[in-house]
Amino acid sequence: MPEGDTILWAATRMRPVLEGQEIEFVQTHPRFGRDRWQERLDGHVVETVQTHGKNLFVVFDNELLLHSHLRMTGAWDVRPLGGRWIRSPRRAWLIMRAAGHEVVQYDGPVLELMTAGRRRFDQRLASLGPDVLAPEFDADGFLRRLRAADQNLPLGDALLDQRILAGIGNIWKAEACWEAQLDPWRPVGSVSDQELLGLVAGIRPRMLLSGTHGHRAVRHRIYRHTGEPCPRCGTAIASRGQGDQNRTTYWCPGCQR
Repeated sequence: MPEGDTILWAATRMRPVLEGQEIEFVQTHPRFGRDRWQERLDGHVVETVQTHGKNLFVVFDNELLLHSHLRMTGAWDVRPLGGRWIRSPRRAWLIMRAAGHEVVQYDGPVLELMTAGRRRFDQRLASLGPDVLAPEFDADGFLRRLRAADQNLPLGDALLDQRILAGIGNIWKAEACWEAQLDPWRPVGSVSDQELLGLVAGIRPRMLLSGTHGHRAVRHRIYRHTGEPCPRCGTAIASRGQGDQNRTTYWCPGCQR
């Protein structure tokens, strides 16, 4: 599943094309035909492209906004007119044209046009925890939500709960715990506030680098490196399923405590 850095990277590429620009063309998947997206968006100006965790918002000058969550299958792309399609055009759910480019969303299971007012009262969005990649991270909000959760919850599971911290998925869960030298199986009640804030502070720079320069700018230290030596202590990296969804967790038994 695309994580917060992937969504920030999409927004980073979209902003120069969309922000302050009048949308010249909108094409949508047939499922949106009755919602008149073309009529409601063509000719309107994009005010801003925003992100919160794994959610992306394109905000227009007419009190409307597009909300996208890619889940496991979706992708955003920005391409010059006539440029290469990264997936079949038939898989495009949304195309917006501006400034000589097309912004395309493929296979997005969550793609909706809503009013600004609905966004404020949408319970799915209102329940999100602080954005791990926000310009100013809400440390107090993060700790408050985490301490209100079950303190027997393993740290790795807690980091995947978007109601506690928005933007971290399975990749950055493993990388964050490794950076902080914390065992992802430890109950969160045994992890101090200082350790938790250190975990976020340690992973934010790498996620921000990925979100502003692309995932190739960052090398994963332990994710999908089962059996390889830990870059810090040399112990073989271990992995096994964790949580209700049995997502594979990677960690170093030698230096993560």
